[in-house]
Amino acid sequence: MARLADYFVLVGYDPGKRGSGDGQGQILQRFPEKDWEDNPFPQGIELFCQPSGWQLFTERNPPTFFVAVLTDINSERHYCACFTFWEAVESAQPQSHPRNGEGEEEEEEPSSPVQPAQLFAPKSLVLVSRLDHAEVFRNSLGLIYTIYVDGLSVSLENVIGNLLTCTIPITGGAQRTISLGAGDRQVIQTPINDSLPVSSCSVALLFRQLGITNVLYLFCAALTEHKILFLSSSYQRLTDACRALLALMFPLKYSFTYVPILPAQLLEVLSTPTPFIIGVHSIFQSETQELLDVVIADLDGGTVNVPECVHISLLPEPLLQQTREALSMVLDPELEVADLAFPPSTISASSLKMQDKEIRAVFLRLFAQLLQGYRWCLHIIRIHPEPVIRFHKAAFLGQRGLTEDDFLTKVLEGMAFAGFVTERGAPYRSIDLFDELVAYEVKRMRAEEGNKQKILRHIKELAEKLYKNENPYPAVTMHKVQKPTEGCHLRLHQKPFPHLDEGTVQWIIDQATAKLQTAPPAVKAEKKCMVPSGPPIAAIMERNGNALANSARRLEVVRNCISYVFENKMLEAKKLFPAVLRAMKGRAARHCLTQELNLHVQQNRAVLDHQQFDFIIRMMNCCLQDCTAMDEHGIAAALLPLVTAFCRKLSPGITQFAYSCVQEHVVWTNIQFWEAMFYCDVQNHIRALYLDNNEENHMDEESTEGPQEAKSALEIASEQLRLWPTMSREKQQELIQKEESTVFSQAIHYANRMSYLLLPLDTSKNRLLRSSGLGDVESVSNSFVTNSIAGSVAESYDTESGFEDAESSDVANYVVRFINRFVDKVCTESGVTNDHLKGLHVMIPDIVQMHIETLDAVHRESKRLPPIQKPKLLRPNLLVGEECVMEGLRVYLMPDGREEAAGGNIGGPPLLPAEGAIFLTTYRIIFKGTPTDPLVGEQVVIRSFPIASLTKEKKINIQAQVDQFIQEGLQLRSCTFQLLKIAFDEEVASDSAEIFRKHLHKLRYPQHVRGTFAFTVGQSPKQAMQPKAKEKNPSLRTLSKNLVKNAKKTIGRQYVTRKKYTPPMWEQRSSQHFPEDNEDEISVSEEMDRSTLTPTTTIKPSDKMTINHLVERACCRDYQRMGLGTLSSSLTRSKNEPFRISTVNRMYAICRSYPGLLIVPQSIQDNTIQRISRCYRQNRFPVVCWRNSRTKAVLLRSGGLHGKGVVGLFKSQNAPTAGPSQTDSTSLEQEKYLQAVINSMPHYADASGRNTLSGFTSAHMNSSGKWGSIRAGGRISSYALNMEIGSRLAGKDLLGAQHNGTPSEASFLRQHRASLYIIGDKSQLKGVKPDPLQHWEVVPIEVFDVRQVKASFKKLMKACVPGCPSTDPSVAYLRSLEESEWLSQIHKILQISVLVVELLDTGSSVLVSLEDGWDITTQVVSLVQLLSDPYYRTLEGFRLLVEKEWLSFGHRFSHRGAQTLASQSSGFAPIFLQFLDCVHQIHLQFPMEFEFSQYYLKFLSYHYISNRFRTFLLDSDYERIELGLLYEEKGERKSQQVYKSIWDYIDRLNKKAPIFFNYMYAPEDGEVLRPYSNISNLKVWDYYTEETLSEGPSYDWELTQGQPEHVEEADRQDTSAPQTKRKIIWPCYDNRSRVEPDAISKLLEELHNLEMELGQVPERWKDTWDKVKASQRTEARQEGSRTPSSLLMSSGLSHHRRSLGVYLQESGVGSTLNLSLDSDTSSTSTPSSGKQGGRKSTSTLYSQFQMSESENRSYEGSLYKKGAFMKPWKPRWFVLDKTKHQLRYYDSRMDTECKGVIDLAEVESITPGTPSMGAPKTVDEKAFFDLKTTKRVYNFCAQDVQLAQQWIDRIQSCLSDA
Repeated sequence: MARLADYFVLVGYDPGKRGSGDGQGQILQRFPEKDWEDNPFPQGIELFCQPSGWQLFTERNPPTFFVAVLTDINSERHYCACFTFWEAVESAQPQSHPRNGEGEEEEEEPSSPVQPAQLFAPKSLVLVSRLDHAEVFRNSLGLIYTIYVDGLSVSLENVIGNLLTCTIPITGGAQRTISLGAGDRQVIQTPINDSLPVSSCSVALLFRQLGITNVLYLFCAALTEHKILFLSSSYQRLTDACRALLALMFPLKYSFTYVPILPAQLLEVLSTPTPFIIGVHSIFQSETQELLDVVIADLDGGTVNVPECVHISLLPEPLLQQTREALSMVLDPELEVADLAFPPSTISASSLKMQDKEIRAVFLRLFAQLLQGYRWCLHIIRIHPEPVIRFHKAAFLGQRGLTEDDFLTKVLEGMAFAGFVTERGAPYRSIDLFDELVAYEVKRMRAEEGNKQKILRHIKELAEKLYKNENPYPAVTMHKVQKPTEGCHLRLHQKPFPHLDEGTVQWIIDQATAKLQTAPPAVKAEKKCMVPSGPPIAAIMERNGNALANSARRLEVVRNCISYVFENKMLEAKKLFPAVLRAMKGRAARHCLTQELNLHVQQNRAVLDHQQFDFIIRMMNCCLQDCTAMDEHGIAAALLPLVTAFCRKLSPGITQFAYSCVQEHVVWTNIQFWEAMFYCDVQNHIRALYLDNNEENHMDEESTEGPQEAKSALEIASEQLRLWPTMSREKQQELIQKEESTVFSQAIHYANRMSYLLLPLDTSKNRLLRSSGLGDVESVSNSFVTNSIAGSVAESYDTESGFEDAESSDVANYVVRFINRFVDKVCTESGVTNDHLKGLHVMIPDIVQMHIETLDAVHRESKRLPPIQKPKLLRPNLLVGEECVMEGLRVYLMPDGREEAAGGNIGGPPLLPAEGAIFLTTYRIIFKGTPTDPLVGEQVVIRSFPIASLTKEKKINIQAQVDQFIQEGLQLRSCTFQLLKIAFDEEVASDSAEIFRKHLHKLRYPQHVRGTFAFTVGQSPKQAMQPKAKEKNPSLRTLSKNLVKNAKKTIGRQYVTRKKYTPPMWEQRSSQHFPEDNEDEISVSEEMDRSTLTPTTTIKPSDKMTINHLVERACCRDYQRMGLGTLSSSLTRSKNEPFRISTVNRMYAICRSYPGLLIVPQSIQDNTIQRISRCYRQNRFPVVCWRNSRTKAVLLRSGGLHGKGVVGLFKSQNAPTAGPSQTDSTSLEQEKYLQAVINSMPHYADASGRNTLSGFTSAHMNSSGKWGSIRAGGRISSYALNMEIGSRLAGKDLLGAQHNGTPSEASFLRQHRASLYIIGDKSQLKGVKPDPLQHWEVVPIEVFDVRQVKASFKKLMKACVPGCPSTDPSVAYLRSLEESEWLSQIHKILQISVLVVELLDTGSSVLVSLEDGWDITTQVVSLVQLLSDPYYRTLEGFRLLVEKEWLSFGHRFSHRGAQTLASQSSGFAPIFLQFLDCVHQIHLQFPMEFEFSQYYLKFLSYHYISNRFRTFLLDSDYERIELGLLYEEKGERKSQQVYKSIWDYIDRLNKKAPIFFNYMYAPEDGEVLRPYSNISNLKVWDYYTEETLSEGPSYDWELTQGQPEHVEEADRQDTSAPQTKRKIIWPCYDNRSRVEPDAISKLLEELHNLEMELGQVPERWKDTWDKVKASQRTEARQEGSRTPSSLLMSSGLSHHRRSLGVYLQESGVGSTLNLSLDSDTSSTSTPSSGKQGGRKSTSTLYSQFQMSESENRSYEGSLYKKGAFMKPWKPRWFVLDKTKHQLRYYDSRMDTECKGVIDLAEVESITPGTPSMGAPKTVDEKAFFDLKTTKRVYNFCAQDVQLAQQWIDRIQSCLSDA
C-alpha cells in the first residue's frame, strides 16, 4: 500500500521580492508540517508551479492544471500536480483596506482618474506524490477549489486531511474507491503489473503531433543517449510527450536527466554535457536556438530538428522498415485501401486509448526482435549473497551478425541497457509481458515476417494485454466529483483562499498513521519464478545464410588438413594448406578449426614436432588475423585454452608453447575481451560447483531427473536463489565463501594467462609495445606469423591509468600494470574480499617475472632451431661467358598487375607468388624458383631480363605471404617489358639487399661502354681493357689509333674541349626544348679553322686501308647493289653516273656521326660539302641513301636545318641579296646542292607551267589545308592520305591504279609535281612560302620529339606490365594503352613513311630532314626503303638496312639506351624499338612479303638493348673505330664461341633451325607496300605482353634449348598414374611455339629426327624446304596453270595482298595452317573478304577428315551460289566428284559437313548466266553461269571469267564421260 499524496502545499505570489522584473513564489502553507521519514519534502516546488516565472496579470485567467515531475537525489520521481488560479492583489491604496470585506466594488470610485487597473496574482494548490495518477489529482484539487470558490459547506481541512491519509495499493489491478468527505466518490485503478508503464493516450497523441518518422528519430536519439528537448505552449502536453517517449522505451528505463517541465530560472540546465529529456515552454524558443547538440522536437509545429553535428544511428534494416510499416498500419489503416475502387466502409482506426496500446505493442515487438536471445549472453558470476550478472556484448553482436551496426552497439553500451541487465538479468524473479514475448514469441514473429495480416493480429493481441494491464475491469463505477460552476473564476468579489488550520489537518494525519501502525503489514505476494531463456540465438539466426556460405566442403578441407598434420603427412597438409587459409575467411571454418584442435588436445597429442607446430601456429594466426579486438565470434576465446596446450620441445627441459607465436593480434590487448573470457570461465566453474553439490545430494533421484549437465548456469542460479531463504546461516556462509574462492582462483589463473600472451618472446629488448604491438619478429623463430599488427596496449587504455611514463618503463612493468588494472576491475565487480585482492597484487609481479625467466630460455633455444625447410635454391642456366656476380638471395616473386600468372583471367592455379632466389650475373637479373601454391609446386618459374634493359628500380614493402610480415622488396622494371616484383625473405639481411642494389647499379651503368657485357663476356676482369685483336691483324689497332688522331686533328677545337667519346648532351643543355628550337646550337662550327677542312689530296697508306675497310661496310655494298655510284674516279663512268661515292668523311672530319663513305651528286665538290654541312644540325648534310630503280627518284636524309641555313634561303627566295645575313655563299651552295640532286633525276623537265604539290593539293583535295592530312593529331585516316597524295597525284582513283611498277601517265604527272620534296619540321619552317620558280617544295609536318617518345614508352610499359592490379576500373588496360599514345606515334611514323613512299613511287625525290637526323629521320627513311624495296624484306636485306641506316648513319644507340653512367640521366628512348614495332605492323598486314618471321623482330627488340652483342653499342662508326670495334670481327670471329655480332649469331641460328624464317614468304616482284596506318588497323605487339615463365625470355636461344625433355622425364618418375597424351599449355608459362609447334616446323623436326635415326647426315632445313617448294610448283604446273592452289587466299586488292585470313605466326597452332607455297598462283584472289581460298589435292591436309571423300575430289574451288527464291548469294566450297558423279558443296573449305549435293545425272544443261540482285559487285558478268537440273536452276558465279570457264568445262566433261 502507498500514500496517494505525500504533501499538500499552498504556493502564492511573494509581494516582498517584487523588485526586479519577475516576481517569485513562496510556500504559504504545507501539510504535513514535518517531513515523512521515508520521503523528505522536495525543494524548489515554487519554481515548478509557475514554470514561465511568477508574474501579475491584469485579468483573471481560468484555472490551469498540469503535472510537473521532480527527481530526487535517489532518482525517485515525484509527481507535483499543480492547480493554479488567480486572486486579486491588494493594491497599495489606502481605501482598499478591508481585507475580507465583500464591498470592494462599492468603495472604488469610478470617477477617480488615478485608479490603477486591478492586478491578479497566481496561487497554486500542489499535491506531491510518488504515484502518477494525474486524473485523481486533477479531481481532488478541483474539488478543493470548488469547495473554496463555490463556498460549499465542507471543511477544507477535513478534505485535505483525508487526501493526505488516503492509501491505495500500488499494483495488482485492484480498484479502490475513495472519498474525501465532500460527498464525492472516485475510483482509483491500479495497473496489474507495475513494471509495464501506464500511458493512457499519451503515445498516440505524440504520434499525432509529430508523425511516424519524427518519433522514430526521437526514439533512436533517446536510446543512443542524445539530448532531446520538447517545445510546446502547453505544459500538460510537454508532460505527456515525455511520458510517452519513456513508455516507448520499455523495457529499457531512461536513467538520465528527465524534466518534462523546466522552469525559466533553470534554463541553463540545457547546456549540461549529459544526455537529457527536457520540456520547455515555447516562449523560450529563442533561448534554445544556440544549443548545438540538442535534438529539438516542436510538438505544436510537428517538427523535429536534428542539428548538423548530431548523427542519430537509426534502427538496423530490415527492422526499421518493418517498424515503419507496422506503425502505418496502426495509425493510418485507410492507407492500405486508399487505392481500391470499392474501399471497405468499415475501416477506421481504433479509439485513441487503444491506438496508444497498439503503437506500444509495435515497439514491444521491436525490442523483442532486437534483444532476442539476450539471456544466452548473460554471465552469472556470483549467485550468493546477491546474484552478479554481466552481459557478453561482443558475443551477442557476433551471433546476431550485427557487429557493424551502430545503433545496437550504442544501445548495448548505454546506461539504459546496463540497468536492463541488472534488473532483468536475475534468473529468479517475477516476469512480465516482455519476458514472455522475448522467450516464447520470437519464432512466431520470425514466421510471420512479411505477412501484414498476421503481424497486425499479433499487434492487436499485445495491445489487448497492455490495455488490460491499465484497465482490467470493463465496468468502471462512475466518478462523482463536484465541479465549480461555469465561469466562477470571473466573479468579481472572490475571497482569497482561506488560511487553513494546521492543527486540524495534522490531527487527522496522526490518527491515520497510528491506525496504520496497528494494522498488520500487507505482504505483497510476489509470484517469483525462473525466467525463461527462449531459443538460443543460433537457432533464430539460421536464415542469415552465414552458415550456408561455408559449405560443408570447406569444413571438410579444414578437418582433413588438421588430421594430416597430426598424422604427420606433411606433404598432403601442405597441398591443402592454401585452401584452408582461404576457408578461414569464413566464421564456420574458424570455429571448426578450434573444435578440431580441441579434440586433438583432448587426445593428449599436444606435444608436436617442429613442422606440426609450425602448421598449427600458422593456422591459429590466420584464424586470429580476421578477428576484431571485440572477438565477437568467440574465436580468440576458443583458442585461448589451446595456445597454452600446444607446444614443442626445444631441448631437454625447455618447451615452447604456442602462445609465444600468436601474440601479434590486437584482441589480446583488449581488456574487455579478457573480462568477458574471465566471466565466462567463472560462470562455468560456479556452475560446476553447484552441479557437483546436486549430484552428491541427488544420486538416488538421478534416474527420475534425467541428465543434469544440460542445466544452464542461469537455471542452476535460479534454483539456488529459490532455496536461499530456506538455508541455514552457516550453509549460506559456506556457499558464499566457496564462490568467492572460485572467483579468486580464476583471477590468479587469468593473471598467468595474460602474462603468457602479453609478454613477448624476447623480453630483453626494452621495446615499447606502443610502436610494434606486443609481438616481435623474433617470436616467430621459424614460424610464419600474421601481419595483423597488435593494436598497441597503451592506446587502448585511458590515459589516467598512469601510462604516461610507459616510455621509460620496460615490458614487465607494462604488463604488470595491465594485469593489475584488469584484476582490480573484475574482482571488485565479483565481490572478492579485500585481503585476497591485496594478495593478488603482490603475486602479479612475481608471476610476470617468473614467466620472463622461462621465456628467456625458450628464446635462446628457439634461436638455435634450424630454419624451416624451404625449397632449395635452383641454379639458373648461364650463357657461355656469363658469370654470377652475386649468389642467389632468397626472395619471393610477387604477382604484379598482369593477371595471367596469378591465375587471373585464364584460370588455373596461380604460378605467382613463387619462392626462389634472385641471381645477378654479368648479363642478366634472373629469378628462378617454384610457385608457393602446392598444386603447381613442381613447375619451375623463371623470369629474367638483361641488366642493360633495367629502366626503373624502386624499393617497396610487400607482404610476401598471407600469413607473413611485411617485407622489404624491390620492383625492377625492364624495357624488355618485364617486371620483377620481389620480396626478400626474412633470412636475407637488409644489407645484402643493399649490396644487391649497388651491384645492380654498377652493372647497369658502367663507367664506359667497355664495361658492358658484350665486352666483358668471357674475360676475367684483369684483362678487361686489353685489346683482343692482335693475332690476325697486327696493324688494325694502330690503324684505329691513327684514324682517331687524324679525326681529332681535323676537327680542330670544336670537340677537343669536350669529354672524350660522349657527344654533347642535348637533353641537359636545353632543358625545355629539344634542339629543334635552339637555332644556333652548333654555331661553333663557324669558327672552325678553314685550312684544316681542306681534304688531303694524297691518301696515306693507312688511309688506304681505311678505305678498303670502308668499302667492305654494309653501306657500300648496298650502294653498289643499287648502282648508286662507284669509287673509281675514272671520268668515263662519272659522266653518265649522276652520283658518286665521296670519301670526304673518311676521317669523320666533316660529320662524326655519318659513315666514312657517302653518296653525293657527281657535280658537287668535296670542299663545297664542308661548307654546306654547317647549315645542318650536327653537320648532317643531305646524302642519298636509296634510289628507286624504276623512277630513279632518290631518297635523301639529313639533320634539321640551323636557323642560319636554308630556311633563310627559303624565306628570301630568288632574292638572296635581300636578306643581309644571307649574302654569304652557303645558301647559294645549298641551293646548288639541291638542284644537283634534282638534275640527277632522268625525267627532270623544265619548270615552266608546273604547279607545286601544295597548289595541287589545295585544288584537288578536300583536305583542310596544305598537307592537312598530316597534322599532329595524326588521327585522320591514312587510307585517305594514300588516296590523296599517292593516287590522286597520279590522277586516278586508288582502286583502279595498277601499282605494278609501270610509270603511268608520266607526262600528266610531271606537270603537277615538284621534283624534290623536303620533309621538314613545322616549327623550323615557319614562314616558308611556296615559290613556283623553285624546283623543290618544303612539306612542313609536325613530329613528336624524343621526350614524348620516352613519356609515351613509360606509359606503354605501365599499361602492358602494370606494377599492381588496378583497383580503379577507369584505369583499365585499353584506356591506359590509349593514354600512352604509343599507337598514335606509330600511326604518325607509318603515315609519313607511306607519304614518302607514294612520292618516290610517283617519281619525285624526297629529302627527310627532321630533328637531328638520327631519330625519326632514321625511322622514316628505313621504313620507306622497307616498303619500297622487296630486297630489304629478306633476312639479308633487313640486316643491311639496319647496318646502313641505323648503325652507320649514327643512331645514338648507347645514348638512347642509357647504356653508360654518362647517359644515365637522359633515360631510355626506344626509337629503334618503335621502328621495329612499325615493321611488325606492316608484317601483320603483309604476311607473305617478309622472309623473316615476327620472332626475328622480337629477337632484335630484345637484343638491341640487352648488351649481349656489340652490334648495337656506341653512337656512331667513328666511336666504334675509336674503340677498335669496327673491323675486329673479321679477323677474330672464329676464335671463340662467343658471338660478338648479332648478325653472325642470327645466321648461325638460322642455319640450324627455322625460327627466324617465315613459311608464308611468297613475294611478288617489285611490290611496293602501302600499309594502313589508322589506329584501328594497328595491333598491340604481343612482344609487349607475352612472357614465358617456364624458361624466361626465349631470345637467348642456348638457354631455352633442351629443357623440356628432362622435365618430362622427372615427371614420369613421380607419377604412377597412367600417362596421358594430354598437354595443358599455359599462355604465360609455356613457350607455345616449342610445346605446340606449327605443322611445318614439326614436320621438319620429325624429318630431322628420322634422318638422325637412320644414321644419315641430316639435311639443312632450308634445303628440305626449298625442295618441297619446288616440287609443289611443278605439281601446280602439271595440274593447269590457273588452279587455285595457293593455300592462302589474299584479299581482293591483290596488289595489297593484305592478310585478312588466318595465317601463321611464329607460334601458330598446327591446325589452322595456311601456307603460301608457290608464289606464281597466289594471285588468284577471292572477293570473299579473306575466306579461305583454293587447296590442291596432293598437298591437302584433308586426310585428317574423311579419307574416302578426299580421294574422290577431281576438282574443287570456291564459287558464289545464289540461294533459293529470295535468298542472297553466298560463297560456298564446291567439290566435283567424278566417282560419285555429283557436285557437293560445303560452307567453307575446312567444313566436313556437306551442305548439299547436286546429282550430275539430273543436270540438263549449263548456260552462261546473268547477274541478278545481290550478286557480287566486282565480278565480271561473264563469270556467271547457270546449271539447270530437272528440279531447279542453280545460279553460280566464279571469281573471274577463266575460273568460270574451267568449271563449265569440267562439269561438261563429267557429263559427257557419263
